[in-house]
Amino acid sequence: MADTVAGSADTLARTPLHARHVDAGARIVPFAGWAMPVQYPTGILAEHLWTRSRAGLFDVSHMGQATLVGPDHETTARALETLVPAAIRELAPGQQRYTQLLTDEGGILDDLMVSRPLADADQGRLHLVVNAGTKEGDYAHMVARLPANLRLERHDDRALLALQGPAAEAVMADAGAADAVALTFMRTARIRLHGFDVHVSRSGYTGEDGWEISVSAADAPALWDALLADERVEPIGLGARDSLRLEAGLCLYGHDIDTTTSPVEAGLTWSIQKRRREDGGFPGAARIQRELAGGAARTRVGIALEGRAPAREGAPITTPDGEGVGVVTSGGFGPSVERPIVMGYVTPQAAAVGTALHCVVRGKPLSGLVVPMPFTPARFKR
Repeated sequence: MADTVAGSADTLARTPLHARHVDAGARIVPFAGWAMPVQYPTGILAEHLWTRSRAGLFDVSHMGQATLVGPDHETTARALETLVPAAIRELAPGQQRYTQLLTDEGGILDDLMVSRPLADADQGRLHLVVNAGTKEGDYAHMVARLPANLRLERHDDRALLALQGPAAEAVMADAGAADAVALTFMRTARIRLHGFDVHVSRSGYTGEDGWEISVSAADAPALWDALLADERVEPIGLGARDSLRLEAGLCLYGHDIDTTTSPVEAGLTWSIQKRRREDGGFPGAARIQRELAGGAARTRVGIALEGRAPAREGAPITTPDGEGVGVVTSGGFGPSVERPIVMGYVTPQAAAVGTALHCVVRGKPLSGLVVPMPFTPARFKR
């Protein structure tokens, strides 16, 4: 499992839903310093396919939630734009955007979600969701670079749930969450859900329609129970979350992107809006503008392999005649596409869709072709 790290049960942090996972028979593993459910008794394959066909409920409370607070939106957005390449000033109230914290050399410190609240009283605030394994470094990085009239508020007292899948909309509708159902992809709102005050964003990391739901830690177990009372909803662990995001062609920090990777190499230029591409003004802008103009030395691609054997992270990628052209960064069997799939970085000459490539596993070359990503169609509510 990606990002699984050593740690004793006594040193691992626990989400507010830990007891629920144990009671449900989940297999708990160390993940980025947290005790997290990797799978439930039905297994990763069944959980993956359930999410693709119905609605899966994920505990992602290990992620970091925080808010940048300033006197007004323009001030807060300008400050954040000195750290990330996305156009934050243009965010409309209730809109969310994906971006990256960058090093001065244009590498990726972390990827994150940024949302502007809808309410007039909350203007000047920007909500952030960052990765679990990098959040302490992220927070320190931002605080060290924020102007004196801004502050970072951590929300360690909140849990985060993700409801994902084609039945998610009906589940929310039947729960009376009309304001959530009215949202489109990457829009956010504060709503009441099963009697609890929550903040929802119509987004997720599976390629399916759904919501991420921020709720107070104290209310999280009761909300978890209420959502699972719907027969269309099942709990899903991190194992299926990983295979779902791989099929969706989505990067996992520390694997597909890191401080050596630029957004251009990673195929994330869509997340850098026109004004920022042209004007720069963010860390590593010179490198990114250079790569936008002349191309990067490597590029992230998707490869569909023949047969049933998967290739994992670190496997060399070669041409059919054995010339090394890259390396696998994520790989596994795609239950929905019924074949092994990988993401990795290759030279530009090997990146065209339809190019025949091999992934070498224990000295054995596995044949495959570069294919468009995502591997399975995204079903976001546009």
